Amino acid sequence: MASSSYQPPALLFPLQPMHPDLVVPFGELVMNGPARRLWLGQSVMAETHQTFAYLAGRGIKVPVGTSVTLMPMRHPLEAAAQARSLAVLTGHPVVSGHGAATPELVAALRGAPYGRPATAAAGYAAAVRGILGGGIEGHECEACVGTAGLYPMKHPPIEVGLGVIRPGMARAAGAVADVAITWMTPPAYVRDTLIPALAAGAAGRPSPPRVVTVVHVALANPGRDPRKLAHAGAKVHLGTPHYTDMLRRAGVAADPGDPVAGAAALVEEGVYVYGTAAEVAERLRGYRDAGVDEVVLNPAGVVFTEGWKAALADLTEILAACEDLELEENREAGEGGHE
Repeated sequence: MASSSYQPPALLFPLQPMHPDLVVPFGELVMNGPARRLWLGQSVMAETHQTFAYLAGRGIKVPVGTSVTLMPMRHPLEAAAQARSLAVLTGHPVVSGHGAATPELVAALRGAPYGRPATAAAGYAAAVRGILGGGIEGHECEACVGTAGLYPMKHPPIEVGLGVIRPGMARAAGAVADVAITWMTPPAYVRDTLIPALAAGAAGRPSPPRVVTVVHVALANPGRDPRKLAHAGAKVHLGTPHYTDMLRRAGVAADPGDPVAGAAALVEEGVYVYGTAAEVAERLRGYRDAGVDEVVLNPAGVVFTEGWKAALADLTEILAACEDLELEENREAGEGGHE
């Protein structure tokens, strides 16, 4: 068996589902295989929390996480109640991850964008955590106000997370969050930029947030072009100023005006993880070595170009290769200990 410290990758369902039945094979892969957790992002189609609840009602009761739900769409009291409900329904730990959303969406829902998104996010996460921990009184921040609590009940652990891609948000998350959820962030950037910022923000806390990183992956099957896969899976983020700014800080040439070139840069720099199953597993180990606690496999490129069946086949093979790599490392470590 793999070492007790080893945690297998988690899985992301990479679209807003039109119906929760689409998510069932991903949930079954977590329930029946070695995957650690099932993640979903914000959805205004089949709503995220309701989709997880639907899976639980079908008997697919697995650890889940939101990466990320958008703060202006629900008050922290509702966010806390939804997360706790999932913990009760699934019987497993929940990561309640939240993000500030784009300034345009915040303005559309609130009348004006957040003046300081990182500060707003920290205030929101603190309110969710406070409500889960017993209640808040007189809370006031740019994201929300309130005096609120939930009736006490037993449930599996809930971690409150924030989406983090740049140092300012990392420092804010370090002060209040249990989890920092990063997306498309190269391992060296996580290690050298985000983790120190998280630690700085966490000064005075027992420990900084653990790090979860969502990583685009695909296998090098015949007929595939990794640049096309990367563009299909990441073009939305490659067209946004904040993600491309993060990539440039990490040394990846990315321009929101040219997502095609940005996709090629993702492949060239290894941010789009592409290769044989063994090569992908080895590259994913680099995230663990950089300090990432939970790697989340994102098969969006394959989903958009070849469909769900091909994506699930990739994920199954990658998960097996990750487990094989861990077993091999344990075997070699054991042999070395007897020399």
